[in-house]
Amino acid sequence: MFTLQHHGRTFRFDVTAPLDIALPLAPGPDQVNCFWAEPVDIDVIRVGDFVGSVAEGGSTNYKRVHLTPHGNGTHTECYGHISPDPAATLPNCLERFLFVAWLLSVEPRRRIDGDLVVELADVLPLLQAAPVPPEALVLRTLPNDEAKRRRQYSGQNPPYISAELAQYLVEQGIEHLLLDLPSVDRELDAGVLAAHHAFWQYPDRIRRGATITELVFVPDAVPDGLYLLNLQVTMLALDASPSRPVLYALTEAGGWAGH
Repeated sequence: MFTLQHHGRTFRFDVTAPLDIALPLAPGPDQVNCFWAEPVDIDVIRVGDFVGSVAEGGSTNYKRVHLTPHGNGTHTECYGHISPDPAATLPNCLERFLFVAWLLSVEPRRRIDGDLVVELADVLPLLQAAPVPPEALVLRTLPNDEAKRRRQYSGQNPPYISAELAQYLVEQGIEHLLLDLPSVDRELDAGVLAAHHAFWQYPDRIRRGATITELVFVPDAVPDGLYLLNLQVTMLALDASPSRPVLYALTEAGGWAGH
């Protein structure tokens, strides 16, 4: 067991008990997909007599991957997603990888226009129940069926979060938002992207270190509560990267660690 201190309290976590909430990047059409992205494709490299497949007689496996970070599998993005700044890449923005996270489950509400939206009023009491102010928030939407692992979201107008909720998370110091939806904003909103702009406070007070991770999947067996989040990403110099967020349950060690 290891310990960490956060807001004057000491918590324990077990590094041998990781809870992986990422969806895999696998080839073929039977994988989660959104925003009309092509399915992941993996090609064998062939150069002269060399074939990059042991199954085909090659000495090693050597393959090329075609993917769209925002449309295939779990991915993490920075404010570069809505900025023309070429330096606004995820490796330049995400400099820490361990965070105290609060996981909560919430059911989106249906608005009069038919949209399903995660509203501030429903998240507010659940977030306020956190024993310490978290740095990251993981939203598990209900119902939480296994079909999320392979759902084809394109053209379905999937649920999203309200801009009011995104603004509240900023005010509460949430730097990293993770959710099991394709986007924090409506699938087609004429480019307004209100929740993206609110969460990153773009363009007036840009939160350069803040990230949004979409298309996670949190199994029902993982209870709501406090966790240590290990946010793993690649060094891909883009606004977004395939990612692997991993949770470790936190339990209070007892007593105050300081003032």
